[in-house]
Amino acid sequence: MGAGLAAAYGTLGAFAVRFLYPARGPRREWRFVSELARLQPGQSLSYRTPTGERVAIARHGTSGDASDFAALSSTCPHLGCQVHWEPQNTRFFCPCHNGVFDPQGRALSGPPADEGQSLPRYALKVEGGLLYIQVATERVA
Repeated sequence: MGAGLAAAYGTLGAFAVRFLYPARGPRREWRFVSELARLQPGQSLSYRTPTGERVAIARHGTSGDASDFAALSSTCPHLGCQVHWEPQNTRFFCPCHNGVFDPQGRALSGPPADEGQSLPRYALKVEGGLLYIQVATERVA
């Protein structure tokens, strides 16, 4: 009976500690992507984060700062297909069911728009003519 009580109170204590001190989010770092001169307006590139997520980075401006770029998850939230940048239409497009996303990642048409789904965004910065992206460096279970 004593062992049962100890196990029960131990489990309760573990739950209390997890409630009072929740797990922290994933550690994030700035990672180098490209030199600005290598990515011209209208071009895009695919980037894989340290945790394996795919990111589509597109340049749509010429001012030379982070506002020229959009960095979005390239995995469509509808079925997980890979989206790609269409510079002629200034949009991200998912070929599986004709899902269309604006440069900010908001769904404009197709099943993602019907379900109110968007593409997650990633923070970007420009320093010394180099483009950096902020990504998680570890997976949280």
